[in-house]
Amino acid sequence: MRLHWHRRDLRAADNPGLATAAADGPVVPVFVFDRDVLAHAGPPRVAFMLDALDSLRSWYRERGSDLVVRHGDPREVLPDLAEEFDVDGVTWGKDVSGLGRERDAAVRQALDAADVTRQSVQDALLHEPGSIRTNQGDVYSVFTYFWKKWRGREKDDPADPPAESDLADIADDEPLPALADLGFDEPEADVPPAGTDAARDLLHAFCEDDIYDYDDRRDYPADECTSRLSAHLKFGTIGIREVHEAVTEAKNAVVGVDYDSAEEFESQLAWREFYSHVLWNSPNVVTENYKEYERPIQWNHDPDGLQAWKDGETGYPIVDAGMRQLRREAFVHNRVRMLVASFLTKDLLIDWREGYDWFREKLVDHDTANDNGGWQWAASTGTDAQPYFRIFNPMTQGERYDPDAEYVREYVPELRDVPADAIHQWHELDAGRREMLAPDYPGPIVDHSHRREQAIEMFERARGDD
Repeated sequence: MRLHWHRRDLRAADNPGLATAAADGPVVPVFVFDRDVLAHAGPPRVAFMLDALDSLRSWYRERGSDLVVRHGDPREVLPDLAEEFDVDGVTWGKDVSGLGRERDAAVRQALDAADVTRQSVQDALLHEPGSIRTNQGDVYSVFTYFWKKWRGREKDDPADPPAESDLADIADDEPLPALADLGFDEPEADVPPAGTDAARDLLHAFCEDDIYDYDDRRDYPADECTSRLSAHLKFGTIGIREVHEAVTEAKNAVVGVDYDSAEEFESQLAWREFYSHVLWNSPNVVTENYKEYERPIQWNHDPDGLQAWKDGETGYPIVDAGMRQLRREAFVHNRVRMLVASFLTKDLLIDWREGYDWFREKLVDHDTANDNGGWQWAASTGTDAQPYFRIFNPMTQGERYDPDAEYVREYVPELRDVPADAIHQWHELDAGRREMLAPDYPGPIVDHSHRREQAIEMFERARGDD
């Protein structure tokens, strides 16, 4: 008998760690509420996780088994469970973060001391971190070259779920906790449903339709031409091999521009892995700049500006729409994520870590590697990052990617009756005109052109160019 420790793999299908345990089964599935991990969580993610756990527990119970739920330090809980169920070993899916790897090392030592075998299995990624390297043997810091090798590598097939006979005949009367039991308030946002069924519905719908428009429409937030799978991949309610297989089938079913569009979405899966490989190689990027500058970047200390950004009250409509979407849905469209990150770091000149921390608290799909990679890209401090002198103009971006202001009007009701051209020219309107059109919506809190010059000067000082 073996334990399988569920973490970011809250599913039974396409779960290599669970399949490995089942091969030497029967399997006792376990989930541990670890306070050290929950300390870095936010209400939307915990709410989604609890829903996913409820779905997973139901799957086990329908097959005569159960998901054993415990609270505490895994270094103590897992050896105790191994003794309780008289198991031969423990399996789990690998983690790439520094916190996760430190925890796993401590658990391995505790299991060794208890004379319990253990095995960690790659689950969340298609390729082992560090396995895709430059010809000189270095880990890639430029995505384009990583992508060329990544897409050429053979991918594993999805793993089968365990048969009912592979599951331990157990029952656990420990209820799943409520948010309050874990010390969290109800999320401000409407959190989407979790579980494998919900994830598969999204995947199948996307691969039947929107994937073939993805290349053309993915940057237009009002079009919603995205998969919305990010939270499911974060918590592993669907396996990455299953997703890649479905995307490959959709890609190979067509030719021409439809094929190219499906491949563009496939490249987004590679981006996800690229940032995971970066984090695995450089775990300190969570709190430190990946890119080294000669001098420290002199970020602005601006609590009022930071709060206006968080509240969606900057006076830049598409920025505010994105920040309000975050509060309402615990999600932000990817193009808009780049815009709001650029605005915080290049217009408000505020440290990217402030934005990263806010996203970590509010996003349902927060993933350490992806979010850190995205924030450092926007801040010109990361791998393959936006050059410091290329700075998004939020008004131009709004006009280009939300030309009819549909997205802005959806999330900024004060502008619902304002013509699109006035929304896109909001920064140029005089105070009287803005007051007449939308008296409850603020004017710009900074001048973009002026702040752009300041941002360039700030980075040039950091580079030692002055």
